[in-house]
Amino acid sequence: MTRLPSSINLHKASKTLSLTYGPGEVYHLPAEFLRVHSPSAEVQGHGNPILQYGKLGVGLSGLEPAGQYALKLTFDDGHDSGLFTWEYLEQLCLRQEALWADYLDELAKAGKSRDPNESIVKLML
Repeated sequence: MTRLPSSINLHKASKTLSLTYGPGEVYHLPAEFLRVHSPSAEVQGHGNPILQYGKLGVGLSGLEPAGQYALKLTFDDGHDSGLFTWEYLEQLCLRQEALWADYLDELAKAGKSRDPNESIVKLML
């Protein structure tokens, strides 16, 4: 059964989305985390995910309900095509630590950086 958060707060200064599900059950999802895990086709690649990088400073500029089943998040880099269903948001909350660790591993393997102003060069000696 899909759980709905009892409260949703967008914190533009800290660039986080807070979701409360019950007493003592509050999750803080950074905008960068949400951006790189967007359920959009641009990110998910129709079953072949496209690694997002250089999103370190991205923020959330807005959110709005998408019917009764999802939130549409708008990021300050212009991305706004992903609909975050309640079920998907809950999974991001519950699996945040593991998903973030996997993302950082993928970045390292691809030789990419979270910093949009940084380019990683590997020298083959």
